[in-house]
Amino acid sequence: MKISGAHIFTLVTSALVALCIGASSAVAQDDAVSPSEAIDTIEPILSYDTAYNLTLAIQKYEAIVAAGGWDKLSRGTYGIKNGDEQGHVRSLRRRLAATGDLDPNIRISDKFDDEVEAAVKLFQARHGLRTTGIIDQETLITLNVTAEEKLAQLRLNQARVEEAVSALSDRYIVVNIPAASIEAVENGTVQRRHTAIVGRIDRQTPILTSKVHEINFNPYWHVPKSIIRRDIIKFMNDDPNYLANFRIKIYGNDGEELDPASIDWNTDEAVQYLFRQEPGAENSMGHVKINFHNPHAVYLHDTPQKSLFGQNRRFHSSGCVRVEEVDELVTWLLSGNGDWDKLSVDATFASGERLDVRLKQPVPIITTYITAWANRQGVVSFREDIYQFDKQGRVALLAD
Repeated sequence: MKISGAHIFTLVTSALVALCIGASSAVAQDDAVSPSEAIDTIEPILSYDTAYNLTLAIQKYEAIVAAGGWDKLSRGTYGIKNGDEQGHVRSLRRRLAATGDLDPNIRISDKFDDEVEAAVKLFQARHGLRTTGIIDQETLITLNVTAEEKLAQLRLNQARVEEAVSALSDRYIVVNIPAASIEAVENGTVQRRHTAIVGRIDRQTPILTSKVHEINFNPYWHVPKSIIRRDIIKFMNDDPNYLANFRIKIYGNDGEELDPASIDWNTDEAVQYLFRQEPGAENSMGHVKINFHNPHAVYLHDTPQKSLFGQNRRFHSSGCVRVEEVDELVTWLLSGNGDWDKLSVDATFASGERLDVRLKQPVPIITTYITAWANRQGVVSFREDIYQFDKQGRVALLAD
């Protein structure tokens, strides 16, 4: 039987737990620090720092579980927001205080005030939700995930981080699929973070390690056969001008361009041909493709669909990874070449020139699957188990 939420406060009082809770509570109450600033500290998600921070987080959640977890919030909590005053706010305050989003020393009341709103926003940011400060359906569902489930998630992800850290170099890129984010890391600190768009559930971004070796400016897009089969055949049946509208040309095995009208779009005939999209504003890779050797034919790239980066669920691709502010990442990657800066990268984008640049110093890249991590401020983050790897208990992500 679970102990009441109020009883958690008297039981979870060890020095370590108080330290962890105090850190995130201070962040929630400090108007000068946004939720994103509280989460995005300089330590990489794959690092000895994160492994240690996860140890502290695990101890914190072990104490919460030992105290009986937290009470489930009722359906009446849905929709409450700043300015509301009702009994459900009291339960919400206890739930937020249990994980340090709200300072547990603040008096419990029925009022949803600025402090509660800041705590809700911190909770939402920690879980990759829209930081509205309102208890919407997704926030309520996430609040009601049990402490036992959170603890199991932390333990599994600590094992993943510990498995990865020994093989890291001084300079590398990490794509964390569940967070749909990218870190550029140098000398043990994050130099840049980028919002990303990764593979949807039925077309997953693969787990891999490789090295970025080449930048393709204003590239052609050679359409994968899987996309021809799954998408383009359907699009052409719906709109015979689809290929022309998106400047996609078809080539036979002899290299000759084919007329789309000569192909039977009611069959899989099109899969045997080469489909190539010309460089330009409509190109699915935008202004740049970032190449690394892998058996999955995936890569990082720009995109013309910038609006997708504003979504909190960014699982839209067919396996490749789209990068927000990609010019900044390209500049960082080419810094070892000595003759590139952001101005020259942006100028090459704008010129439309087809140009391939090999990195003088290839940069390791890791695509991984971390759904729980913690930073040095004691803030613990979680993400949805989008590919169900947590449910499968997968630790050795590169194992067959």
